[in-house]
Amino acid sequence: MKQGNKTLIIIIVVLVALGLFMVSNYNNLVSLSEEVDAQWGQVENQLQARYDKIPNIVNTVKGYASHEKEVFESIANARAKLAGANTVNEQVKAANEMESALARLLVVVENYPELKADAQFNQLIYEISGTENRIAVERMRYNETVKTYNSKVKRFPTVLLAGMFGYEPRTYFEAAKGAELAPIVEF
Repeated sequence: MKQGNKTLIIIIVVLVALGLFMVSNYNNLVSLSEEVDAQWGQVENQLQARYDKIPNIVNTVKGYASHEKEVFESIANARAKLAGANTVNEQVKAANEMESALARLLVVVENYPELKADAQFNQLIYEISGTENRIAVERMRYNETVKTYNSKVKRFPTVLLAGMFGYEPRTYFEAAKGAELAPIVEF
């Protein structure tokens, strides 16, 4: 074989290997991106479940504590923001506002022992509690999926391919500021 043919074969082998590497990494990025989107869909499902239950619990509490207007308004505002949120960041912010409003509602409930004895209210609290647990689990799963995706997108040499095709790191779902503090209940 001539030297020119050997060089041509080596160049072709290198180009084929590079092409296979790029296709494999691109397909991996697509799969990971889809996993992040699917997991976010699970978070949205649970947020929607919470969203759907809020009016029932608010109406039950209103019957006992009609003068707690500020709390009910904050829940209504947070619910409206959640309904109007278009991006992941807007949804995260609205969900955090909803959690804060619900925490204030639970503080109000503590002042009404007859409400805590109401069977309908207790069932709603049980349902909301279950939904909150499912939201926490789905957020954790979402963040784990984002971690896997972000690790892939940021590693060399995939970072070069990711940049070429517009794959950017995703944002983690973070708790609202002050969420680590328990609400203060005063009697």
